[in-house]
Amino acid sequence: QVQLVESGGGLVQPGGTLRLSCAASGGTLSSYVVGWFRQAPGKEREFVAAISWSGSRTYYANSVKGRFTISRDNAKNTGWLQMNSLKPEEAAVYYCAAQDTGIVEASIDEYDYWGQGTQVTVSS
Repeated sequence: QVQLVESGGGLVQPGGTLRLSCAASGGTLSSYVVGWFRQAPGKEREFVAAISWSGSRTYYANSVKGRFTISRDNAKNTGWLQMNSLKPEEAAVYYCAAQDTGIVEASIDEYDYWGQGTQVTVSS
């Protein structure tokens, strides 16, 4: 069973940049599709991006296309979410998750393993 730990959250000004990391242990991340989700207070958890086990396929929420980039390095058992041009409404707890359907467009319900989340605050 894989365990996931996110890091890299923090406070950033609107228009700023953050890079989140997702480190896996207890299992091989290369067996899984890795996804990033976010949840703001009072809102449902929403999909942000996903990447296939090989890294050859990615999938993004429309709201982040062109600004966020998901990547992974299976040799390091780590994934990342590069976030550029952040907006105040994107402040949330960001979670990484893993699932083994092989489908990057899979729904949130397909994700079996979750990290504890990292807080992202976008404010001036």
